[in-house]
Amino acid sequence: MGWATTRTVTLEGVSGHVVDVQADVAQGLITTTLVGRPDASVNEARDRCRTAMVNSGFDWPTTRRVTVLLSPADLPKRGSHFDLAIAVAVLAADEAVPKGSVDGIVMLGELTLDGRLRAVPGVLPMVLAARASGFSTVMLPDLHVEEAAMVPGMTVVGVRSLRQAIATLRGHEPPDEPPVAPPSGGSLLTWRGERRAEELDLRDVHGMADARFALEVAAAGGHHLLLSGPKGAGKTTLAERLPGLLPDLTAEEALELAAVRSLSGELDGPVQTRPPFRAPHHTASKASVLGGGTGRVHPGEISRALHGVLFLDEFPLFGVDLIDALRQPLENGEVTIARGDEVATFPARTTVVLAANPCPCGDYHPDVRESRCTCSEVRRRSYRDRVSGPVTDRIDVVRHLSPVRPHELRNPLHRPESTAEVRARVEVARERQAVRYAGTPWRVNGDVPGSELAVRWPLPAPGQGLVDQHLGEGRLTRRGAARVHRLAWTVADLRGLDEPGTAEVDTALRLRAGEPLPVSALATPTAAAPSVRTGGDAR
Repeated sequence: MGWATTRTVTLEGVSGHVVDVQADVAQGLITTTLVGRPDASVNEARDRCRTAMVNSGFDWPTTRRVTVLLSPADLPKRGSHFDLAIAVAVLAADEAVPKGSVDGIVMLGELTLDGRLRAVPGVLPMVLAARASGFSTVMLPDLHVEEAAMVPGMTVVGVRSLRQAIATLRGHEPPDEPPVAPPSGGSLLTWRGERRAEELDLRDVHGMADARFALEVAAAGGHHLLLSGPKGAGKTTLAERLPGLLPDLTAEEALELAAVRSLSGELDGPVQTRPPFRAPHHTASKASVLGGGTGRVHPGEISRALHGVLFLDEFPLFGVDLIDALRQPLENGEVTIARGDEVATFPARTTVVLAANPCPCGDYHPDVRESRCTCSEVRRRSYRDRVSGPVTDRIDVVRHLSPVRPHELRNPLHRPESTAEVRARVEVARERQAVRYAGTPWRVNGDVPGSELAVRWPLPAPGQGLVDQHLGEGRLTRRGAARVHRLAWTVADLRGLDEPGTAEVDTALRLRAGEPLPVSALATPTAAAPSVRTGGDAR
């Protein structure tokens, strides 16, 4: 008789909390009690663990009372990965395992009835939570060893069954077991779309100089983008080339993306170093795009595109509930899903690109006298109104596209810049932002709250005067003014300036309002080396 403690992790979104699994084996009514707010899958662990132990050759305390507490008791516990920690805690309390051998080890894994371990989702964020709580050793199914090893400073012990886990804790030679089977399904379709986006080059896009510039600004500052225009104008062509303009992910960004993909069951290879690209169909549900689902809450497409691009083509055809629910991630860079007593928050620091036709048939063009559009003005207005004002107010850059004219396609003197050439400027602009925001939680201009910009990185007086004029005339909201402020800094970064001038603010206002840009604004000289004013130089 006695008690013992092992440890595991419970997740709330991508945030994890270490849980003490305290098992007590004592005289009393013969029963097994599991307490500490377990959900149905954790409650079922009693039967899984008991059967797995017996079929693995170990004795379950059938003549005594077994109490298992998951502490802290007020924290909801979800998932089947508690099995290994519960089984080992009961064995240690029954003195079948040395209690000292489990100290400092976080255990993850679901047990089958014959004692083998199964793969579980979310291993990477759980290991990150273990490290954040001061633990340096984790025991889990051997299939996840490579995934867990992505976290620096962690000792990873991979096992295939309860027998191997107990032998390892006893210091014995583990018995031979078949490898842990990978989870069903795969991510072939997901990765195929991203590979295609990486293969596309901006050199193939002729004309549309202002739209190309808008794409470069969006890439440099992490700004959301709305592309509108008749079908065939190039909206999808531009959006699919945006990921290629983004710099490689930093080590921290790659780990954050890998944690989200681990929760989604899509982490089946090495850490991704290129920004992701996701393009769900307009029939996708709100849960699939923003997160949710039945059972455990899963991250949506906007989180799977973390630090990359989420492209929502035919945006007015998406569900109204999804369109309105986009307000939070567009504004805050995160998604919070509340369902009963379960609250999960997922990161959504993603560049969102919306594409919309001017009417249901897609042929309406206000600049063409004899349009082929057959839609009435009422239908056009109703179609446009599906994209609500509060959503568009959270979009930084708006561009209205027209089909490229034939002479622009045939002009041999016009050589469009390649993706590599534009990305070089974007990388330099991102370096300037990295210096400016060093020591802050922000990475790019699009992340910085308007209140912080106003205090620490204000616009010069002439530029601020332009913004105030638009505010006074009702052409900008307060939220829109903050987004113009961010855009002005991005334009300045692309031009190698230490701060935005009047010309940069004017360009930002035009980008925000969807107005044509003068030729002078489209010239983006190679940005100078990052020598910028930091937050400590607030004026």
